[in-house]
Amino acid sequence: MTRKRLLAAIAATVSAAGLLGAVVTAEAAAPSLAATFSQGSVWGSGYGGKYTLANSGDANSTQWTIEFDLPAGTTITTSWSSVLTRTGQHYKFSNADFNGTVKPGGTANFGFNTSGLGVPTGCTVNGNPCGGGTPTSTTTSPTTTSSRPPTSTTTTVPPGEVVEVDTAVELQAALAAASPGQIIRLAAGTYRGSFVATKPGTANAPITVTGPSTAVLINDGPSGEAPSCPVPTAGWDPGYGFWLYGAPYWHLKGFTVQESKKGIVADDSQHTVIDGVGVHQIDEEGVHFRRSSADSVLRDSTISHTGLVQAGYGEGVYLGSANSNWPCHGNSGGVDRGDRIQVLNNHIGPYVAAESIDIKEGTADGVIRGNTFDGQGVSGENSADSWIDAKGTGYVIEGNTGTFASPGTFVNGYETHNPGTTPSFPNGCGNVWRNNKSDLGGVGQYAIKITSTSKCSERPNVVYASNTVSRAVNGLTNIPVTP
Repeated sequence: MTRKRLLAAIAATVSAAGLLGAVVTAEAAAPSLAATFSQGSVWGSGYGGKYTLANSGDANSTQWTIEFDLPAGTTITTSWSSVLTRTGQHYKFSNADFNGTVKPGGTANFGFNTSGLGVPTGCTVNGNPCGGGTPTSTTTSPTTTSSRPPTSTTTTVPPGEVVEVDTAVELQAALAAASPGQIIRLAAGTYRGSFVATKPGTANAPITVTGPSTAVLINDGPSGEAPSCPVPTAGWDPGYGFWLYGAPYWHLKGFTVQESKKGIVADDSQHTVIDGVGVHQIDEEGVHFRRSSADSVLRDSTISHTGLVQAGYGEGVYLGSANSNWPCHGNSGGVDRGDRIQVLNNHIGPYVAAESIDIKEGTADGVIRGNTFDGQGVSGENSADSWIDAKGTGYVIEGNTGTFASPGTFVNGYETHNPGTTPSFPNGCGNVWRNNKSDLGGVGQYAIKITSTSKCSERPNVVYASNTVSRAVNGLTNIPVTP
């Protein structure tokens, strides 16, 4: 019997409410994704874009990929909450590890900044038009991938051995045996455990840990009995995703840290470079430069969803230590001197529960430039109500873009405070703001609030007229603006 006659015979013996009805019902259980584009901040040479995915189907969507084109003259400079690949003017965004599943009625989102003002065209989500309406399949064809990521053609490999690792045990062994100039390269995958580096690199031969964003470090700690001050101790796991201790000249590139007590902690580890990492779903702070980890850099990275357990201590980036913690971390004449740290071109937020960047007293002469702050989800706990709290001295804060939208508690975009200030120790003084763009969401009072001018009479804070603000209750700043 031919296939056509067989199907006709089967159809003749099955009632409309029987087997065929059951088959139709089974096929209807599927996800249906739609994606909506929106613009946030817009400036003269670019804008912040966002895609929100919504699942109107009746089954989970377990992965998503959005593709679109941008016109010539517009390029994406940074992105977050996604994995980006580009071919010419065609852009492809796949979900990050933490936002791939979209439940029925649920949403997910990712964002990006552009150079140029052209908007996306030809958008598809999982191969279907972004407007939705066509169920998307959760079944994907098996793919074959290399167990080793390809060597970047844009990175100069310093002298030393390249160590490939695939497992948590291999990574721990590589960290323990690391030597100057070595590259430890992570394959894609999940690495669960305690990852501590204590071997120093050198200026001419830093030690590098690199991997794709799909190489994810998770620390399920803490465990064991903690010492009075944090120091690597047998039998104790602090729960840090990646911990540098007494390990200067390390470069951390590309991989992701998530689901840990703290994200990345650098203790007494000068000249640390953190480049293009993702830090998400963290109990407390995302990245902490501590115990005088001076002359370090955090750049081109994304940090979100911090303070999941300790909201008031869920900073995105933490520079130095509060003076109450100097007995543990004040290793430079009794002070935690995290000086000359640069925080460049990162995306911090949303749902960073404390400040995007907390600049602690005792630190000096850093640069905060080109970052995007998404204040949605700031908690207001422990005075966490701004993008930056500047208690350090001599910082240049410029070219950043900050926005706030509910939910959250938001008072000012940038604030200064002066704990322990004396004429010889002018905390929260001598800082400079210029070319920052602030959208306070109709809630924030000032873009830049200077708490005290009298305490900084010798080294005043300076707010230049190049800063701009929108949707502020009171305005740009509470002090005279410098032309």
